[in-house]
Amino acid sequence: MPVSPRRIVIADDEPSLRKVLSSLLRREGYEVLEARDGEEALSLLSNEVAVLITDLRMPKLDGMHLFRRAIAEYSDLKVIIFTAYGRITESVEAVKLGAFDFVEKGTDNEHILQVVRKAVASYELDQRAPRRPLGHIPPQHGRYGLVGTAPALQKVFSLIDKVADTPSTVLIIGESGTGKELVARALHEHSSRKNESFIRINCAAIPKTLMESELFGYEKGAFTGAVSLKPGRFELADRGTLFLDEIGELALEMQVKLLRVLQESEFERVGGIKTLRVDVRVIAATNRDLVKEAAAGNFREELYYRLNVVPIQLPPLRERREDIPLLVSHFLLRFNERLRKSVSGLTDEAMAVLLRYPFPGNIRELENIIERSVVLTESTVIDARELPPNVSQPTGAASTAHRSQPMPVTPSSRPPASSLKEIVRQETERVEREMIQRALSETQGNVTQAAKQLGISRKSLQIKMKELRLREAD
Repeated sequence: MPVSPRRIVIADDEPSLRKVLSSLLRREGYEVLEARDGEEALSLLSNEVAVLITDLRMPKLDGMHLFRRAIAEYSDLKVIIFTAYGRITESVEAVKLGAFDFVEKGTDNEHILQVVRKAVASYELDQRAPRRPLGHIPPQHGRYGLVGTAPALQKVFSLIDKVADTPSTVLIIGESGTGKELVARALHEHSSRKNESFIRINCAAIPKTLMESELFGYEKGAFTGAVSLKPGRFELADRGTLFLDEIGELALEMQVKLLRVLQESEFERVGGIKTLRVDVRVIAATNRDLVKEAAAGNFREELYYRLNVVPIQLPPLRERREDIPLLVSHFLLRFNERLRKSVSGLTDEAMAVLLRYPFPGNIRELENIIERSVVLTESTVIDARELPPNVSQPTGAASTAHRSQPMPVTPSSRPPASSLKEIVRQETERVEREMIQRALSETQGNVTQAAKQLGISRKSLQIKMKELRLREAD
């Protein structure tokens, strides 16, 4: 199925500028909407808009007010400030507050397109990333925006507690979809730098030829299209936090320059001779094994040791299956609100399917599964038949992808190799028993509260307890 073109809103009170910019972007295949002022731009925004390009000076609602209201309502939206000469300071302030970038009027078309392409690429990456949760998460359900109670996740919480308010560099390690950016934001927001900038850059989304100017900025005239001075991400993050996502994708030549900044806290802009000093706390993240990458010559060993001062390992979802019911309940609440639905939960069969599934895409994949199921279901309860076919009937590589270890079935209890169905049944029963026992323990034996925590009805829990003979055990 072809991907629909990304939608872009241009807000500027100059008709000729809007026309030229719209024509340029439409030739690139983008869908473009035009607004004459800030209020009109605000009315055009929706969850389908990837990028907002706005002037700073406009009638009715100026660019800064539009920017603040836009990102407050649409968290994934990428805002590019289109600024006139002499308003660079204001534009830099907007970037520190969360704008994606700024472009000075008069910049050549190729540079404008490069900034827009990066913004769209960043938007698409965010669409595939786990969302920050809505509202307050009860302490018993998780912390720092991360949902779960598994022991492996408790270790992550403990590390965040210890290192958040320190200047130490942190390396977050985990498969795609495990919530690395949530951990990075938690480290920033629970530190003494929380009122300063949190600047994020995805090393996989930036072309290698542009990475140096993105990190360190450039001077006017440094290269074709550099019509004015532009600060880099390190400069923008001064006194705050710089999050280098997918650090394993960084080219070797850039690794050398990054190492120097980490060691000496100083750099020069591209085309510049003045050395700039910054106070930046660096957090990096990767889904690669950097030790193996260093051994293969793809990652500098000294940079790895400089980044790996405090490592935080995020567990994949298959290693904390007991958190799946909590995550399902969490996502159901979110998508019921967003999609105006009233889905109360999953059938026992559907939950059992999710508990068996290996989740190669981790929490991000579970979120997508729940969103799709909420959208498509015509009932108030999601049935196993409404789950995606690759989940309900996994086959071949899809069913074993990213599984570093087999499901723990002890030799004494292992049935004959031919009885795969029996292995799955026993594993499902084991996971269900553990989750129910934990929920009952946390709610002091209150079946109603335990059912609510597990995301199932009280009657379903009572039936399941009877099947598992948990009442007799109690």
